[in-house]
Amino acid sequence: MPEPLKYNKKFDELTEEEKKLFEINKKTIADFVEQSSSISDVDYATRNAHAKTYAAADGTFFTDKHIPEELLPFFDVEKFDLTVRLSNANLKIQNSEKDIPAYGFAVKIKDEKGGLIANFPLVNFPLFPTNSVSHFLKLFTAVNRFYIKKWSSFFSLATQMLKVIPSVCTLSFARNILKLLGKRNDFILSFDYHSVGAYRLGDHMIKIKLVPKSVDKNFGKKLKMKEALKHYFQDHDYNADVLIQFCYNLKEQPINKLNVEWKNSPYIKIGEVKINKGQLLDPRDCTTELLSFNPFESKIFFQPVGKIQKLRDEAYKVSVQTRRKINKLLHKHQ
Repeated sequence: MPEPLKYNKKFDELTEEEKKLFEINKKTIADFVEQSSSISDVDYATRNAHAKTYAAADGTFFTDKHIPEELLPFFDVEKFDLTVRLSNANLKIQNSEKDIPAYGFAVKIKDEKGGLIANFPLVNFPLFPTNSVSHFLKLFTAVNRFYIKKWSSFFSLATQMLKVIPSVCTLSFARNILKLLGKRNDFILSFDYHSVGAYRLGDHMIKIKLVPKSVDKNFGKKLKMKEALKHYFQDHDYNADVLIQFCYNLKEQPINKLNVEWKNSPYIKIGEVKINKGQLLDPRDCTTELLSFNPFESKIFFQPVGKIQKLRDEAYKVSVQTRRKINKLLHKHQ
């Protein structure tokens, strides 16, 4: 195999216009989180994406015994402790029987002392709807304003959504949309989960994929997702392979083109994730809702790569700081 490409900070650099749009966006994130308890009709401030927590659990990452020798410096022990959060991507917490099948599988990897090694927010759709940072920021700002101001900002939201349409007209995107529609009623743990954007692995760049083993896609079909997960972990363990792809060249494995899949980069198994039955965390514990999975809190050699990934850094910080401030105030008055 050829030598993987090395990380360069130029992959992350935003233009001046993008930085200005991001400042506007951060203000709407804070405004959304401040009003999120009324938007979702709950008694706490929610995240501004993946607001609905289905479950959180403790788990373990087991390093593969046949991991390539050059990766051993990053996986130098047999196992790592994990905290996992399963969620729905919607900004608003819905109490409907069926949620849209857009799920999150966020993973927090810890060392033997409980210190953070890395956060990896994974999702069940491998692509992103736009490669343009400015289009994404304008769309995300419009979405936040729509939830806050409702119909007075509908025209702005519709305009930004129309601008994204050309980016989703790729074979990769169409193929994955059809695949998702075919699995729309499947159990959350039966999906593959993806990093979407790239991450550093030392000096190189990778994408991550989580592939479950022996999960019945029809499990808990008559139950709401929270109840289905509760029942699943009463009697079942969850096991999944962790696979990575390396970036070798930008034509076939683009860093800032997130609406297509990487080609000609073989998957390498680096380990397995296991969540034992009975490992769900108490859903009534407010510390679960205060958990942060900001990938920029990871150690430097596991951090995200790319312009749209770079937006996550400040966006997560604004969201978490606002959420924690409000939830601590609410908690004091309860």
